[in-house]
Parts: sequence; C-alpha cells; structure tokens
Amino acid sequence: MTGPIRKTAVAGRFYPGDAATLRHEVDGYIADAHRTPRPAVGVVAPHAGYVFSGGVAGQVYADVIVPARVVVLAPNHTGRGPRISVAARGAFELPGGDMPVDEELASRVLEEVPGAEADWRAHEQEHSIEVQLPFLRARRADVAVVPIVLANLSESESVTFGHGLARAVGRVDGDVLVVSSSDMSHFLPDDTTREIDQRALRPLLAFDPSELYRTVLDQDISMCGVVPTTAMLAYARARGDAGAPELVDYKTSGDAFGERERVVGYAGVVVPKR
Repeated sequence: MTGPIRKTAVAGRFYPGDAATLRHEVDGYIADAHRTPRPAVGVVAPHAGYVFSGGVAGQVYADVIVPARVVVLAPNHTGRGPRISVAARGAFELPGGDMPVDEELASRVLEEVPGAEADWRAHEQEHSIEVQLPFLRARRADVAVVPIVLANLSESESVTFGHGLARAVGRVDGDVLVVSSSDMSHFLPDDTTREIDQRALRPLLAFDPSELYRTVLDQDISMCGVVPTTAMLAYARARGDAGAPELVDYKTSGDAFGERERVVGYAGVVVPKR
C-alpha cells in the first residue's frame, strides 16, 4: 500500500470512535438481520448515523457476500473536487485499522470512465463513503475499496459512468461488489416520506436506471444518492449477470426515535447475481 491516508471525518459522531465498540455495534446490526449471505452485483445502503440507519445497513450487508474488491459510489455533499473523484491510492483510516484502496481497480476506472480524475479533495470530509467501510470490514477483513464521489452528473453521464465501470471491472480478476451510498427523502413528515420514497423505489426495483434518475429529478425527490444509484444500476445491467433488485429493508429516522414530523428515509436494496 502506498499513498496518502485519508483521516476519519465522522468517527465518534456518525459511528463509535472506539474500535471495539464499533466492531461490536456493526456485528450486532449484521447479526440482527438473520440473513444468509449470497453473491451480489450491487447494493444500495444508507449513510446516516448508525443510530438512525445502522439497522437498514445491517440488513443489506448481512444479505451479501462481500468479495475482496468493492467499489463505493457516493454523492458529493461538500462540493469539493471534480465531478468524478476517484481515491486512487493509499488507504482510509478507521478505528481499528486502515482500509486499503484497490489501486489496480482504481487505475482501470480512471482509464475506462470518461471524466474520472484521481482526487482526494472530494473525500476529505465526505461521510457517505466512510460510514460504509466498517460494515464492509466486518463482512470481509481483507477487503480493498475504490471510493468514488460523484457530483451533479446528468442522466446520460450517470449511465455512461456505469458502463465504464463495468468495463473497468471486466479488466481485473475476481468478483467485485458495487455499493451505492444513498439516503432517501429528507426532512418531511413520516407518512409523506414513505409515499414519496415509494415513487423512487418503483423504477429502482424495476431495474430502470434512467427512469429512476428522471423520477427523482422531475418530482424533486431529495434522494441524495440518485446519481450513484443510477450509475450502480447501469453498471449492473451492463454486466449481464444481475438479477432483479430487491428491497431488503426500509425505515425512516422516525422508527429510531419516534419523531414523525421531520424524518429521513432509508432504503436497503440488493441486486443479486443470477
């Protein structure tokens, strides 16, 4: 492993900063799911603080076999860096040890995805990749990741990214899981949130990346990871070995604390291998 170490940005806030406590909490979320892991092409997992969305994330990661290579796609919450920001070298610091970047796969992404750039600025304070990593490590201790932050891609650019990612993955050995990090609707009443999120979930579960993007855009749905999820679905379709996406869990922040007036929605989706 060479290159920079990306320091934790949200340890002790979004998830426990103590390594033993973190591992115990993540293991608990996964164990509570009572699922049998299966091969998967991609997933959608939430990225809020674990007290809000850890249970949904646990359902996702308990459902899938995590291979040695994982690509994590995330929205850009900070506005930093280029539109396709690939952490191409080094590692991500976590409580209990660093997680290495898969430099070989990252280099293939940079070669195959139009507009992709090696960049750390978008990653420095971005929480939506960091919160996925303890779950990945809990499922596979030797996992290496390619973290990619996506900002403001159009529908066609998101699909093009997915196709390029499929070409990049086809140039490396072994299985690859692609994680889309996304929450659903933000800061609406609970019943409204659930109804609106169903509008976005329908094209997602219908395996229609373009319709998902258009639905979220046209109906002004505040699904922050629509670009990563569109890209992941396009990637899965381009591979040709993916089954229909499945909703494995859905909750709102109101389920955690009982406050129903202003909530965030969290969906867990798995795209299994056929």
